Amino acid sequence: MASLQHPTASLQSKHVLIPRNTLTQKPILNLSSLPGTTFTPLKLKFFSGGAVRRSTGASGARMSATAASSYAAALADVAAANNTLDATTADIEKIDEIFSEAQVSDYFANPTLAVEKKRKLIDEIAESSGFQPHTRNFLYILVDAQRIDLINEIAKEFELVYNSLTDTELAVVTSVVKLESQHLAQIAKQVQKLTGTKNVRIKTLLDPSLVAGFTVRYSGSKLIDMSVRKQLEDIAAQLELGDISLAV
Repeated sequence: MASLQHPTASLQSKHVLIPRNTLTQKPILNLSSLPGTTFTPLKLKFFSGGAVRRSTGASGARMSATAASSYAAALADVAAANNTLDATTADIEKIDEIFSEAQVSDYFANPTLAVEKKRKLIDEIAESSGFQPHTRNFLYILVDAQRIDLINEIAKEFELVYNSLTDTELAVVTSVVKLESQHLAQIAKQVQKLTGTKNVRIKTLLDPSLVAGFTVRYSGSKLIDMSVRKQLEDIAAQLELGDISLAV
């Protein structure tokens, strides 16, 4: 296993999964007034590759994807060794949501801001979200290496690594209104039967255009469509009204 040592950074490393934490409300970030911070040295191991320089074009995109995959694998390695894989996954989901906001991503992308100020914002995010210590340190590494721009890609790669390590199938359930937990449990059991995986993770989305019912997407592209919209489309097709848009 290749390793990369960062002069200002260190993640520490055992293997037992703990229950997933439910997502908490996204913290309110104050970009104008940030608390002080203490910086803990870190060491990050990589499964493959090392530091990846920025590039442009198709080769640059491939290099960024490789870098995101390496960072995600390294973080998962540390989390599994510390028996915090599920908790770290919850951290990464929060981070992905937070960094999807333009205000936050623009702040970290600003080259005129000192690294220390960006670390302070990481501290604010970590404290308000209750991140694992190694998650906070991981963000420090990305800021110091000027790779924080990869964080959303890393989040996607981390989910894939998590699913592989835990033999987990991700099922995305989309409905008009929030489904009850017992209904989600029934969906999870059905997906488990269809895929043969040990675990099923459910992500929920809301989509009023479905009219009623729900859809389940799993294994990347497989779809179970139990929505009223689908039923209306099927009826329209049978009546040769496929070109007519059904307004609801």
